[in-house]
Amino acid sequence: MRIVVDCRYVRFPRHDGISRFTAGIVDALRPLLGEGESLELLISDERQLAMLPEGIPWHRVSGPTSAREPFVARQVNRLEPDVVFSPMQTMGTLGRRYPLVITLHDLIYYAHPTPPRDLPWPVRLGWRLYHRAWWPQRLLLNRADAVVTVSETTRALMLDHRLTRRAITVVPNAAERPAGVEPRIRPKGIELVYMGSFMPYKGVETLVAALHVLPGARLHLLSRIRPADRARLAAAAPAGALVAHDGVSDEEYADLLDRATALVSASRDEGFGIPLVEAMGRGTPVVVSDIPIFREIGGQTALYAAAGDAQDFAARITELLEPGEWERRSAAAPAEAARFDWARSAAVLLELLRAQAARGRVT
Repeated sequence: MRIVVDCRYVRFPRHDGISRFTAGIVDALRPLLGEGESLELLISDERQLAMLPEGIPWHRVSGPTSAREPFVARQVNRLEPDVVFSPMQTMGTLGRRYPLVITLHDLIYYAHPTPPRDLPWPVRLGWRLYHRAWWPQRLLLNRADAVVTVSETTRALMLDHRLTRRAITVVPNAAERPAGVEPRIRPKGIELVYMGSFMPYKGVETLVAALHVLPGARLHLLSRIRPADRARLAAAAPAGALVAHDGVSDEEYADLLDRATALVSASRDEGFGIPLVEAMGRGTPVVVSDIPIFREIGGQTALYAAAGDAQDFAARITELLEPGEWERRSAAAPAEAARFDWARSAAVLLELLRAQAARGRVT
């Protein structure tokens, strides 16, 4: 069985969420392959290879935002794959002759249609138009042979909106975890970490407002931030309470988590929540908005506050600081994070790919 994975959405020099999902799945799939099974990659830029596991055969085809995308299947047909997996739902399918499994990560942009700012303006315009109705999504999903999503929360939403006639398989997202986590000692002070974008639905303003009710607390903003967003948030925060790192390396991120009182997120909508898994995997408690996907990930370990309610966030952080509470949640966090594991996710996906390949190539 010849498996081809679409890696054209891999970002460089740093991963985003879909990029990290792609690399994690590829790395975990390889050791699971049986006799007669092979793994190959599709890329659109050779710089993507630096972000992917080494030693896997690859093929270069046109990019996912190219005008050639609707016909990319004609390029892939030449490889004669037994099955193709794409971590997105937008892969072109005109003329395809292979089974195809595609992925829908979330439905965030139907409720919050502002596109990422780094996309070209024609793509941003198409993004807004695309998310004004459900039928384009249904059209995309029904072109494939099977559909994957990364959480039970998103699967339930897809079923509610009747987005596809295809079977939906949950292949959970995951995150790298340290090999062993020593018992943590509660950090001094109140050091809060936020990892994520600054789009309006992320609710960073709620976290900033909560600082006014938490004397001496500091909020570390780890992601790249536009000067305008940085100035706006700094003006709303108590003096000295906001630390904008404007991007951190993986090593810096791990160090900040290890010194943090909690990772926090006031997001109103998510498809998953990788930062929660990353923090819990290191024994760092999380205080997050009370939304279904965070309940799915944080389980009984996280503390939950009403989305948009700064007072409630401050109250939950204060609760975390009660005698023994931080230590209890820190100790429980790694086991909660261990539920999300690349090897288990890859095993679920491989079973699905084998089933689709067994149906034979499309004629």
